[in-house]
Amino acid sequence: MFRGTSTALITPFTKDNKVDEESLRRLVEFQEENGIGTIVPCGSTGESAMLSHEEHIHVIEVVVDHAKKAKVLAGAGSNSTSEAVMLSRRAEDLGVDGLLSISPYYVKPTQEGIYLHFKAIAESVDIPIVVYNIPGRTASNITAETMLKIAGIDGICAVKEASGNLEQMKQIINGRPKGFEVLSGDDALALPLIRCGGDGVISVASNCVPGKMSKMVRMLLDGDNEGSDRLNSELAPLFEALFIETNPIPVKYVMSKMGYGSGGLRLPLTELAEKNRAFVDDALRSIVIK
Repeated sequence: MFRGTSTALITPFTKDNKVDEESLRRLVEFQEENGIGTIVPCGSTGESAMLSHEEHIHVIEVVVDHAKKAKVLAGAGSNSTSEAVMLSRRAEDLGVDGLLSISPYYVKPTQEGIYLHFKAIAESVDIPIVVYNIPGRTASNITAETMLKIAGIDGICAVKEASGNLEQMKQIINGRPKGFEVLSGDDALALPLIRCGGDGVISVASNCVPGKMSKMVRMLLDGDNEGSDRLNSELAPLFEALFIETNPIPVKYVMSKMGYGSGGLRLPLTELAEKNRAFVDDALRSIVIK
């Protein structure tokens, strides 16, 4: 359902640190004009942890209202199952096409707890759910065995895999039920994951280079190895630059240079360090302004 390129959308802020609705709407247009099939507001790239519940729902509402062609996969996760259920229901009421739900962070649940968490969310809504596995942020990994068990729950349609473990991803691909999608949560692993049978990427880089990311993924899915290798090599410096500091610090710096928001972040996130700006600028010059 979410095959291809999805953008893990930033939440642009104004200079006084409020949601920049005008920039958000222009950003949705920019994504759609450049071939992005799914827009993902309020994930970790969208600073969901720093948004109030009211802001969270408002950002989703703006994206749903302004998206004309792309699907909307709304971030609605939490480390509290009851809070995740609440956000999921509210997003469903806004008319989103699906939900991106992160594995519970900080509390470090058992594998059974993770399974029951997603089972409870799936039973609370009637729209597709993409599970988000990112151990670097949650402090617990969803194992391949657990993920395949979760994949059997009605309503769970895909996983955004950001464990960094390609072997784990292959196990999920090889054991998944029919129709279950495996999406890369890392731009740098999109190419090898799709070559192993994966279905696409939920991308940070596509905030600023949506056309190139969507083209590369289309080439991969069409079996154009030469073309996709060439584009992946061109984009590799940007992939590295966008993670020189914690995401979304570098990408918000880039997007502010492109006119989408002030580039500000909310504490405890801070602006991109001066020493890292030249590195990001070099990558930006070689790709975006080329």
